[in-house]
Amino acid sequence: MATQMKKQVLLIEDDAALRLSLAQTLDLEGIDVIPTAHFVQARRALRANFAGVVLTDIRMPDKDGFDILELAQSIDSELPVVMLTGEGDVPLAIRAMREGAYDFLEKPCDTSHLIEVLNRAMSHRALVLRNRRMEQRLRRSDPAIVNFPGESPASRELRDNLRLVAETERHVMLTGAQGVGRKLAAHTI
Repeated sequence: MATQMKKQVLLIEDDAALRLSLAQTLDLEGIDVIPTAHFVQARRALRANFAGVVLTDIRMPDKDGFDILELAQSIDSELPVVMLTGEGDVPLAIRAMREGAYDFLEKPCDTSHLIEVLNRAMSHRALVLRNRRMEQRLRRSDPAIVNFPGESPASRELRDNLRLVAETERHVMLTGAQGVGRKLAAHTI
């Protein structure tokens, strides 16, 4: 039975009334909202395992939405960031998309369209996190990775060779100096 991912949005909006309005709108849709007013608060909330998405205003004092986008991407390059602005223009939209925003919306934004975009972004995030969990489980269940960890080219080649030999029906003889891992390699095969 698959577990339903909690719908969560980190909302960064410096206008208190608009922040409250957006938070209430999202709450009515069953979305948990972490309302923040600026970059520093957002930085405290963002982590690599953040299960939600980011909805940020672009124009804010001090650090703007592009700083939020850069922060989010430095934490997790696959974290969706939806950008909102009241001063939308084509160059700004192009910049946002070029720099990796998930979507770009103009204020005031139709509520149903905002919810649709956020739901799509949350589905994307859930898929990314699910794939990561599956990859971790596969890595933990792969004897070659468990017994011979490491990211060097030699480690990867050894693991590939062990997997290749394990798939054959031939007898193999492992050679090497004492202590290099012959028994562990045989066990892995």
